[in-house]
Amino acid sequence: MEATADIGLIGLAVMGQNLVLNMNDKGFKVAVFNRTVSRVDDFINKEAKGTQVIGTRSIEEFVSSLKSPRKIMLLVKAGQPVDDFIEQLIPHLDEGDIIIDGGNSLYTDSVRRTAYIESKGLKFIGTGVSGGEEGARHGPSIMPGGSAGAWEHVREIFQAICAKVEDGTPCCEWVGDNGAGHFVKMVHNGIEYGDMQLICEAYHLLSAGLGMTADEIHEVFAKWNESELNSYLIEITRDILAYKDEDGEPLVEKILDTAGQKGTGKWTVISSLEVGMPLTLIGEAVFSRCLSALKEERVKAAKPLRGPKPVIRGDREKLVEDIRQALYASKIVSYTQGFMLMRETAKENGWKLDFGKIALMWRGGCIIRSVFLDKIMEAYANKPKLSNLLLDRFFKKEIKKCQKSWRNTVAKAVKAGIPVPAISSALCFFDGYRNPRLPANLLQAQRDYFGAHTYERIDRPRGEFFHTNWTGQGGDTSSSTYNA
Repeated sequence: MEATADIGLIGLAVMGQNLVLNMNDKGFKVAVFNRTVSRVDDFINKEAKGTQVIGTRSIEEFVSSLKSPRKIMLLVKAGQPVDDFIEQLIPHLDEGDIIIDGGNSLYTDSVRRTAYIESKGLKFIGTGVSGGEEGARHGPSIMPGGSAGAWEHVREIFQAICAKVEDGTPCCEWVGDNGAGHFVKMVHNGIEYGDMQLICEAYHLLSAGLGMTADEIHEVFAKWNESELNSYLIEITRDILAYKDEDGEPLVEKILDTAGQKGTGKWTVISSLEVGMPLTLIGEAVFSRCLSALKEERVKAAKPLRGPKPVIRGDREKLVEDIRQALYASKIVSYTQGFMLMRETAKENGWKLDFGKIALMWRGGCIIRSVFLDKIMEAYANKPKLSNLLLDRFFKKEIKKCQKSWRNTVAKAVKAGIPVPAISSALCFFDGYRNPRLPANLLQAQRDYFGAHTYERIDRPRGEFFHTNWTGQGGDTSSSTYNA
């Protein structure tokens, strides 16, 4: 077959099909292959009919259709299927050819794959793609990382098909070496978990606490979408609340309250534990989905485990505004924690992440896109080495403005027995981060008492460790020093 295709794509599920059609619209010739070959024929004869997309029926035919250096994008299930296709491709490729993993892979797998593929004389890109099916078709946020020399060969295609912000700037830029692209996508998904949980808690407060109907809450979210909370997730929540079932009743109220998850939120939390960053809000978002899955247990527990009536009384307009500000302040904390994780993991891996550019990439196309991200871009433009978003002038001011409403909302929720794990954990994180002295001094004393784990003293230089024979019988031998 003549090598005429600009790029090849393997994996013709909906995301893959939509990306191919997006590339075709932008003038690129795309070759496609799928493990189930009949899907190639279906795609060429239906969705891709009349386009210049090239359907192939074997790996050999697929590879031979590509211009050099060959650029091959995989959009298959994360994990072993990615490795299996890499092994199938390698014997057919030449030095300098590029394999791109566009799925939701764990970033440590991309670190491993970069080293392995480069050892074969090839280049690798692990790229996060966010925006769902609609984003893939009309412009997703794309977060590529991997072999640095590969970027120049895919930049034109990626930046042509990605979302653009108002001034035309593409929501795609090179993130960094090996697993950096998939890592940033993972953090994006973790923040997405947090955003969704915060919105659900606000909805719960409005519906259960204030007794508002779905139509009334729809109006609230419509107003919120014109405020600092303007975002894709607030927008779709507004629309969901207005959607009626066949009988004219709100569909959302008929959906079973058990949430699913694909694991990227869990990966984010595990990664935060590995580097010692307190992603408390995202952790609560993940665990809230786990708790929701215990539906039968919760139904059985509802009768014997009594609590207060879930009603919040007071001026409804003021309470709604308090909830909005609590949601906004908690959202600031969610992004703060996400950027803290990126900062620390970048140090661990030697990545030079540009946080302002990452905020820009999330500004359009992706699930967490919002006007809020403009302020994060500005924060890092003003101070590229900003250690924490809460210390930025704008965000300090916003948190101060929201504090009273934030605390009122958490207090009223607790008194009414309405769970707000993400909103309350955000407030606890804020109070912990701004507190110059926490009770960890007692914790270290406990650890030294039962395990001789040692402690540092406030009246001695950091790095000096001490052990006390608390009982007079434990001896003076201490354990090895600790890591926080």
